[in-house]
Amino acid sequence: MDIKQLWLNVQDLWGALDEHPVLHSSLGLLVLLVVALLVGRVARYLILHAVKLLGRQPALHWLNDLRHNKVFHRLAQMTPSLVIQFGLYLVPDLSKTAILFIGNVALAITILFMVLAMSALLNALLDIYARTEHARTRSIKGYVQLAKMVLFVFGAIIIVATLIDRSPLLLSGLGAMSAVILLVYKDTLLSFVASVQLTSNDMLRVGDWIEMPQVGADGDVVDITLHTVKVQNFDKTIVSIPTWRLMSESFKNWRGMQASGGRRIKRSLYIDASGVRFLRDDEEVRMTQVHLLTGYIGRKQAELKAWNEAQGHSAQLSANRRRMTNLGTFRAYALAYLQSHPDIQPNMTCMVRQMQTTAQGVPLEIYCFTRTTAWADYERIQGDIFDYLLAVLPEFGLSLYQQPSGNDLRAGVLPALAGAAQLPAIETA
Repeated sequence: MDIKQLWLNVQDLWGALDEHPVLHSSLGLLVLLVVALLVGRVARYLILHAVKLLGRQPALHWLNDLRHNKVFHRLAQMTPSLVIQFGLYLVPDLSKTAILFIGNVALAITILFMVLAMSALLNALLDIYARTEHARTRSIKGYVQLAKMVLFVFGAIIIVATLIDRSPLLLSGLGAMSAVILLVYKDTLLSFVASVQLTSNDMLRVGDWIEMPQVGADGDVVDITLHTVKVQNFDKTIVSIPTWRLMSESFKNWRGMQASGGRRIKRSLYIDASGVRFLRDDEEVRMTQVHLLTGYIGRKQAELKAWNEAQGHSAQLSANRRRMTNLGTFRAYALAYLQSHPDIQPNMTCMVRQMQTTAQGVPLEIYCFTRTTAWADYERIQGDIFDYLLAVLPEFGLSLYQQPSGNDLRAGVLPALAGAAQLPAIETA
């Protein structure tokens, strides 16, 4: 059987279907559906293959982001529904009602894939933005999520209006439900406003170290979204904070410290008050040999000598004379040590100050800034400084205050008990 005879037989069979309009239209719809699916497959292959080839060019590398987020895949999925919409009028014996219904369904499917394609486009734009320098300081993820939410809401309204064959403007009567919508999306609206304020005022960035004890957050910000801010604590746990809470409650951002290039050391040495005294003459001579104190001792001796001479004969009484103390000299030594330390920031506040005396002794506070903000280096520098200052205290006749421990009490009580045991027993009548 040749091809011409086969074609004639098909025409005869198709003509015979005119007597059965329902079967005729059903077969026509089936053929249209098969053709639409085939065209969709071919269109997807051609589009994706062309985009893959174009994406290899450096100038069009952004096409790879669109491809990875399935933008072109969603666009290709619109092809079958488009073919059905325009091919319905070629189907024989199809009623106007069927054409209207199937056309509306196909149009709704087209709109659905168009909305999905636009959502994928927003994701691709977010990926492209994430590679820019601005992404390190300003996150637009919250705005993208809000745009997708609005897109899906309007897309759903248009799809429903298409399926019921009504104008989308007629659905605007849903505005009467605005109070309910505001109640349902209260957290979303609060989070959006908070996200805008945080971003516009530059209060929070990805990578900032923040501290918010009321929610257990103490670590680096790893993600800022519309509803939540994710913080990775230093113990590697993740804390999700509602965005609106960052505006309604206070939090500490350590970015200023990191940007300044110096991290503060603020810790006290509690000096035993019983060891504070005046320096003897031989001790003053010995202190002049300490390089960090040479200038201080010379200036202080000249100042005290001038003041004492101005007092005349009354300065012969010890209480009327000014003298150097071991605590004041140590305070000057500690300050000179900090100022000469290579890891201490010279352009920031550096001082050693005496605080209000407490029951634990005389607090001598070390206040300075390190040259680095790295946590491990900061702790090492701080530890080295206080190790040295603790070790050098006895050189000035000073010691730290330390509350009595069990060993201290035992050392004081046992000799007393031993002495009491050696006393002769008292005879009683």
